[in-house]
Amino acid sequence: MRTVPSGTRSAPLIDARAFEGAGAVALASAPLTMVLANRSSPLVVAVAAVLFLAASLMRSGPAATGRELAAPLLRPVGLAALAFLAWCGLSLAWSPFPALSLRTLAEFLPTLIAAYGLTRLAPPRLPAGTAALAAGMLAVAALFTVASLASDLAPQRALGQRAALFVLNRPVLTILLVMGPLAALLAGQGRRRLAFGLVLLGAVAILRSISGAAAMGLIAGAAMAGLAWLLPRRLALGIAGLGLALAIILSPVEGDLLDALMPEAAHQRLVQSSSRARVVIARSFGAAVAADPWRGAGYGVSARFAEVPAAQGLAPEMRAMLAVGHPHNSFLQIWAELGLVGACLASMILALTLRALAGLRGTAFVAGLALLAAAAAVMAVEHGAWQGWWTAGLGLSITWLRAAWLAHRTERTGESS
Repeated sequence: MRTVPSGTRSAPLIDARAFEGAGAVALASAPLTMVLANRSSPLVVAVAAVLFLAASLMRSGPAATGRELAAPLLRPVGLAALAFLAWCGLSLAWSPFPALSLRTLAEFLPTLIAAYGLTRLAPPRLPAGTAALAAGMLAVAALFTVASLASDLAPQRALGQRAALFVLNRPVLTILLVMGPLAALLAGQGRRRLAFGLVLLGAVAILRSISGAAAMGLIAGAAMAGLAWLLPRRLALGIAGLGLALAIILSPVEGDLLDALMPEAAHQRLVQSSSRARVVIARSFGAAVAADPWRGAGYGVSARFAEVPAAQGLAPEMRAMLAVGHPHNSFLQIWAELGLVGACLASMILALTLRALAGLRGTAFVAGLALLAAAAAVMAVEHGAWQGWWTAGLGLSITWLRAAWLAHRTERTGESS
């Protein structure tokens, strides 16, 4: 190892600590910035990733940083993810709207790269106190959300923002993703009361909001956390795997199943969620999948799906519902845009992710399975698959989960993180 003269070493270390501190503040602030500006998380994640990248380059140099970033990409889950991205890119060759596909990719890919960099570089370099800072900021975000809803969005009006209840949906979904992994890190640090209070406060904000997807994700995550805590590890993993497999396999026929099985009373109770329209949308996209099941219509074309070749043979009333922009089910969107190949690659990624989660221990394992269940539940009923704010939110949650795992591993083995 090359010896660095003591007189030239202190300044880079001070600079690295400054970048790490700034990156930690950016990481911790993400849920709060989302409450104030509900499209801000991609920018916050990018800023945090760049700051931690600078710190890593100063401390370790380009070669070591490159190895740290590349290592997971050479493992099975990384290779599967790269294959999925390659298929997305290849599908532009038959996309009927290549400009739309490129615009969608331009939102998704930079955020994905930043989120990946953050998950790799931030957890080993978090300064002491970062988890407590993040807990405080998430608590403020949750309290601000509750206060906004209780006051008919008075804070939003005072700030000159759009006063509509749905503007808080993205912030509460970000809170949903972040609170469990962050609580696992706090619990691993011996701050169990703070962890419990954080989850409780986040749950209150979610349940007070009008986001049915966030409430469903909360229920799914809580149920999976209970199973992971109470059941043998293999059984809990098997249940999670079965749920994910069914989500992918059944998504092309989801609309037909709901149309046949969902009673009228359920539609009446879910009238504010437009359940009837959602069933027709799912049936329409499912019919388009059946018309072109192998390769899909092309990455990112859901916004104009009524015009793709696979939709031309559908009944007019079915084609009309394709104009909504996406099927409100990310698994079905993958089928529609990327076909059977894309669905198989996505299934492989999820299976390998479960295998990776099997290596976690303690609260990190429970939080990991709960996060996977919550995210899958939201993806099955909510937004388009490639939206930057959702990708950023997943990056934030995985960052905290990996920090919890590293802290647990260090405590158990005495390894340096």
